[in-house]
Amino acid sequence: MKFKSAIKPYQAAAGGWGSLEATTRFVIDSKHALKNLRNLMRMNKAKGFDCPGCAWGDDNKSTFSFCENGAKAVTWEATRRFIDSDFFAQHSVSKLYQQSDYFLEYQGRLTEPLSYNPQTDRYEPISWASALSLIAQHIQAMNNPNQIELYTSGRASNEASYLYQLFGRMLGTNNFPDCSNMCHEASGSGLKRSIGVGKGTIRLDDFDKADAIFVFGQNPGTNHPRMLHSLRHAAENGAQIVTFNTLRERGLERFADPQKPLEVITPLAGTISTNYYQPNLGGDMAAVRGMAKALLETHRRLITEGEDGVFDLAFIDAHTHGVEAWFTAIDETSWEKITRQSGLSELQLRDAAAIWQHSKRVIFTWAMGITQHKHSLNTVREIVNLQLLGGHLGRPGAGLCPVRGHSNVQGNRTMGIDEKPPVSLLDNLAKHFDFTPPREHGHNTVEALAAMLRDEIKVLIALGGNLAAAAPDSPRTEEAISRCGLTVFISTKLNRSHLVPGQASLILPTLGRTEEDMQVSGRQFVTVEDSFSMVHASEGIGKPIADTQRSETAIVASIADAVLGRSKLDWLALADDYNLIRDHIAATLPGFKDFNQRCEEPGGFYLGNAAAELRFNTPSGKAEFSNAPLPDSLWQGVEAPFTLQTMRSHDQYNTTIYGLDDRYRGVYGQREILFIHPDDMGELGLNDGDKVDIETIWHDGITRKVSGFKLVAYDIPRGNLAAYYPETNPLVPLGSVGDGTGTPTSKSVPVKITRSEAEHTQRIA
Repeated sequence: MKFKSAIKPYQAAAGGWGSLEATTRFVIDSKHALKNLRNLMRMNKAKGFDCPGCAWGDDNKSTFSFCENGAKAVTWEATRRFIDSDFFAQHSVSKLYQQSDYFLEYQGRLTEPLSYNPQTDRYEPISWASALSLIAQHIQAMNNPNQIELYTSGRASNEASYLYQLFGRMLGTNNFPDCSNMCHEASGSGLKRSIGVGKGTIRLDDFDKADAIFVFGQNPGTNHPRMLHSLRHAAENGAQIVTFNTLRERGLERFADPQKPLEVITPLAGTISTNYYQPNLGGDMAAVRGMAKALLETHRRLITEGEDGVFDLAFIDAHTHGVEAWFTAIDETSWEKITRQSGLSELQLRDAAAIWQHSKRVIFTWAMGITQHKHSLNTVREIVNLQLLGGHLGRPGAGLCPVRGHSNVQGNRTMGIDEKPPVSLLDNLAKHFDFTPPREHGHNTVEALAAMLRDEIKVLIALGGNLAAAAPDSPRTEEAISRCGLTVFISTKLNRSHLVPGQASLILPTLGRTEEDMQVSGRQFVTVEDSFSMVHASEGIGKPIADTQRSETAIVASIADAVLGRSKLDWLALADDYNLIRDHIAATLPGFKDFNQRCEEPGGFYLGNAAAELRFNTPSGKAEFSNAPLPDSLWQGVEAPFTLQTMRSHDQYNTTIYGLDDRYRGVYGQREILFIHPDDMGELGLNDGDKVDIETIWHDGITRKVSGFKLVAYDIPRGNLAAYYPETNPLVPLGSVGDGTGTPTSKSVPVKITRSEAEHTQRIA
């Protein structure tokens, strides 16, 4: 397929006509236009299905409860195009590997179980019975249970995830690498250490009550567009929106609501950010430290003058521990270090601090611009520190809001997809199911890949996702997957991971969230959890494209039945009736009492949050201030002229490439782009449109380089670069991970750039 490429700065607001036009185009291209229009009217509604895209909450008020990228996710999944055995008869795996990620998924839905034949280099049909028998054979041949890795994507339902972790633990392993390991691990770990709960403390309607909302390291216009509605409403209610983001992003500047006809047909749009600061990549902790330093100086001055300070001393005294140690750390941090590392001036940080100071109700919200650095855990805790100073927990319109990516990544963790499971979870499972679950920690995603490279892993099962494209250090990730004795991919569409098969490899075709799930007891629904700890029922309505597709829940149950049998649990009975799974969840997980009955609640039900109720499950029983110093370096003992962040384009969700445009950044028909400050480009003697090679500077002797990237001048601080993933994932070292998180440092990659000597060969679009 050919695409018209261009670089054209986007002048309009986010949303508006451009969003409507793109939505219409994707609906038509799905070849199921009427079906998908009906799907969209049922998305994020009662008795409908939850958006398979982002994890933003549902307001349950809007007529159209979907955004442009949610519509893309639905139409991409509910397409008439499909792959069958004829396709693989025509395409070898080696040839398919040369194609682009866009091409692979554009071919349509997988419809039958497939097994890789290394002699023909092709996938060939296999019966469900034979596929399950092969899985059981490989697992039962393992020397110990820790020779399996059970990877999970954030799109899996609560019911499928619960069965998956139960299967793994009955098998005897805690090896549950998942997509959360690669994105928000710092949020969960940092929040747990600070407030005892690894989730956000606010609910969606708190945005309507806030006086100020500080937005760190995220691009909602592309990654979770429904958040723009919440920010727009908050701004209309008088809230100040303070943005810290390295790139200028249109969605954080102006937004035209596609659901308001006047804003679609006129230039009318609402301003989002009242203040927009562009810190260096990895400079957010220094920026928050600078705000805290300014506030501490003001607080002390006012106290000296006999006036009330700016901190909520009653809250600090009653509910927190360790503030004085943090104040000492602040005093020991110079303004010179703060401004140099953050890339922001002292005046800018004092201005931001003043907004915080004069706001009674403050929300701090963040995404992966915060969580994919070496010091991300400490950055999250620094954010919490500042909120604790003002007592911005446990009151309407105030709190902490990590914005998760995929639509049930938070629910997966709630269900027990966790390589470091809580003791209480293991105790509850042991008592309820009468078995002894393993207690030692398992592998996160990076640890799992390292174990595969050491030939320690015999079986990889991937419940959704695209591990080969999502993980860092792509050549080593692909090699790791290919070294497994058996790889099993539970997937809706063809993707990169399928093209680096292990010694044996299976693709099992699964239903999408938009599709009707009929089992023995009748039509089933599943549940998901959003970023606000709301649990929603989700019931697909579309007819599956083939009767050989099975639901994720049924596939997991069938694997467990084939491997473990029914001595402890009748797995197939659970697949016949998901209410039975929810009864087990209710009996073993806190917050899920009367689970089946509560699924009938309009808009879903709230799991609750102890920290929001000022109950802190920490060693002191109080919220804990951290006192970590600012990092001396973003990297581990290397020096580099540039810091690169990997990021999504607008026509993308995670590793799914819907198209080759990035409308809000003015890029069309291409993806191998490098965004750079114009002065950095000039200093290197380069021009807009020149092709460059990007090479990682690292200390392990491995060359990591991508070639032929087109330079695009952009509003980004000097010394900072940005490019799309997965194209630049080869540059992220597998061993470069966040302290205390294991998350790849995909937002702070030390690189150099040089002019390309020759045009490289692109994958075929």
